[in-house]
Amino acid sequence: LLTARMLSELGLSKCADTFVGGRMIKGLSGGERKRTSVGVELVVKPALVFLDEPTSGLDSFSAVQLCLVLKKVARAGAAVLFTVHQPSSKTFNSIDRLILMHHGRIMYQ
Repeated sequence: LLTARMLSELGLSKCADTFVGGRMIKGLSGGERKRTSVGVELVVKPALVFLDEPTSGLDSFSAVQLCLVLKKVARAGAAVLFTVHQPSSKTFNSIDRLILMHHGRIMYQ
C-alpha cells in the first residue's frame, strides 16, 4: 500500500512494472529513474532524508511534485534536507525553509 501510494505521488504508477534499464537495455527515463531512486529511500520512512540535487534533470512539474512529496515527508516528522542549485520559482514556493550559502558560508536564512 505504501509503495503504491509512493508510486502515485511521484507520478510513477504507469511504469510500476517497467524494467529500470541501463546502458544496454531501455527502461525508465532519466527523470523516472531519479524519482524512483528518491521513492526507494522514502518508502522505508527514514527519520532523516538528505538529497543532493533531487530536482536536477526533472521537468518543472515533476520537480514541484517531488518537492511536495518531500514536504509531506517532513510534515510526517522526518528531517528533510536537500541541495538545489537552480530552483525554479515554483520549486522555491514549495520550500518551507531556505538557507542560502555561498562558498560554504550562510548568506541568508
